[in-house]
Amino acid sequence: MINLAFAQATAQTGRGGNPIIGFLPIILIVVILYFLMILPQQRRQKKHDHMVHELKKGDRVVISGGIYGIITNTKERTFMVKIAENTEIEIDKTSIAYRIGQ
Repeated sequence: MINLAFAQATAQTGRGGNPIIGFLPIILIVVILYFLMILPQQRRQKKHDHMVHELKKGDRVVISGGIYGIITNTKERTFMVKIAENTEIEIDKTSIAYRIGQ
């Protein structure tokens, strides 16, 4: 008798189902965000890291601030970039936006 009353009560309230079904929309949103936002960003970052790793002396580059220059020397974490006649600056490798003339 008690089990029958419990079964009727859960059938009326709809709480007798699988609890994972309630989390399914949240799981789907996370999966969609991963494929639409996170994965493309990771791909762009890998492509940028590969490009920076391949840079060498004489390459024309654009710094993230919009300054054009030519790499004159490479160090472990920085580049020496000639931006004008008799003007060289030392910049971090991560501040290279892209290489010109790929």
